[in-house]
Amino acid sequence: MDAMLKRLQEEKENESLPAEQRLIVDPNRVNDGTRVSIDEEEDVDLEDAEAKRPKPVPKKNRRGSKALMVELEQAHALAEANKEKYTRLLADFDNMRARNDKENSKMFDYGASDTLEKLLPVIDNFERALDHVTEEERTPFEEGIEMIYKQLMETLQKIGVKAMDPVGKEFDPNFHNAVIHVEDAEQGENVVVEEMQKGYMYKDTVLRHSMVKVAN
Repeated sequence: MDAMLKRLQEEKENESLPAEQRLIVDPNRVNDGTRVSIDEEEDVDLEDAEAKRPKPVPKKNRRGSKALMVELEQAHALAEANKEKYTRLLADFDNMRARNDKENSKMFDYGASDTLEKLLPVIDNFERALDHVTEEERTPFEEGIEMIYKQLMETLQKIGVKAMDPVGKEFDPNFHNAVIHVEDAEQGENVVVEEMQKGYMYKDTVLRHSMVKVAN
């Protein structure tokens, strides 16, 4: 009887508590636990799972390893050496190309000089013919010849041919060929006083030495 009254009293006190604090305890009653349903496990292919499993990276290939750092430094050194070698080869190629261009230019100038030198006697004949015709004797024919001569000289000057002007300058055997020596107190010593045959230059090359008269 006392146990029943005590239970009723506990139930009444428990009803006055909030729902989350209510706890009914019956020491003589065994409550079944919460029923939980477990789905059946799916069959797993162990070989397929093993294949998908990430493989561990070998120690020697792990980033930051000493061997990898050494290999990286060696690759960097090789790249720098190849870059330096390429730079030297490029400079050598540029130098070789410049030398070839210079040599080809010299060969061209040499061939041009040989051809231009053969034209000089033709120019001499033009000048002799024009010198023997006075202004009074000139006809349209002589004037036409003079125009052709001037056109020829202008064309030669454009490609680098020019006549020397040695009169009044000091004799230089690199450019002049002295054929007559004269005593002239009014002229300085070793000075060209007259040009007897014109000399010509092609750029920096002597096409023909100037034949001159030199004062002693």
